Amino acid sequence: MHDTPNSLTIRRPDDWHLHLREGAMLKAVLPYTAAQFGRAIIMPNLKPPVTTVEQAKRYAAAIRDALPEGSTFQPLMTCYLTDGADADEIARGHEEGVFTAVKLYPAHATTNSAHGVTDLGNVAGVLERMERIGMPLLIHGEVTDPEVDIFDREAVFIERVLSPLLARHPGLKVVFEHITTEEAADFVAADTSGRLGATITAHHLVINRSHIFAGGIRPHLYCLPIAKRERHRLALRRAAISGTGPFFLGTDSAPHAVTAKESACGCAGVFTAPTAMEVYAQVFAEDGALDQFEAFASLNGPRFYGLAPNEGTITLERAPVTVPEIVLAEDGEAVLPFQSGETLNWRLKTS
Repeated sequence: MHDTPNSLTIRRPDDWHLHLREGAMLKAVLPYTAAQFGRAIIMPNLKPPVTTVEQAKRYAAAIRDALPEGSTFQPLMTCYLTDGADADEIARGHEEGVFTAVKLYPAHATTNSAHGVTDLGNVAGVLERMERIGMPLLIHGEVTDPEVDIFDREAVFIERVLSPLLARHPGLKVVFEHITTEEAADFVAADTSGRLGATITAHHLVINRSHIFAGGIRPHLYCLPIAKRERHRLALRRAAISGTGPFFLGTDSAPHAVTAKESACGCAGVFTAPTAMEVYAQVFAEDGALDQFEAFASLNGPRFYGLAPNEGTITLERAPVTVPEIVLAEDGEAVLPFQSGETLNWRLKTS
């Protein structure tokens, strides 16, 4: 039995999968991430999606303008991959340091993914170029075949899409984003090439699919990929707390207005940003693995992306903290945080 320390200081972590939206929503949610993380991979599924260097520059500037005064947070921008993607434009963005990676959404897989790729054959040239220049491909790993059950779409994706993709492009660096299944965790762990990584969200370490229907339907726990059975949640926890290189932190924090979540056809996304590090810390503490937390949160991601870890540190202390009940944007829209109003056992220490 490990004694749980009362505080833990680690290198400042990074969030390798984040949605910030735009306008008033961006201004409302960004400070939570900037208070915890040094950098974040910013998802490009805006309306319209970020597909050009100039669009990415404008979005990065809007993010920097919305930062709290004195913040050193760094947004890492991504390019939304479409069937008509321009390999030269993507390569130029990477060379200029504008694009850190390219994001692949199978068409209609999740929020604002209508412009996504319909067939990987359509982007083979782009992937070959990325392979040559060492640019990572970030994949939302689900098939969209309506005949495949929603709870099976990630596992089927591995067999039908991901495994053949890795075989066709043996030098391509790939991040299997927000994995939710035992099959995905096992597939990533079995790869010894060092070119396959995976992000794991906080909420998928905490909830299984039954939580979505506990006492009634809970739309704020609905996300894509959807939470799976308990055995999958436990497999994700084993992967995260292992501290091994392929697995690293990516919140997939995805704010949607309460009105968009609580509707006849609610949006997919869980908003974890306000207490992301506290939730992760509680998971690692519960499993007696706080000694592996820094690797998962602060070291594995930078190593995969070929970046140095952040210089600064953060400290988490074993003390109660209440998750905000609601987050209000300037335009009056409200967002409900994950575990809204609940008490967590760890909190981020502020100076």
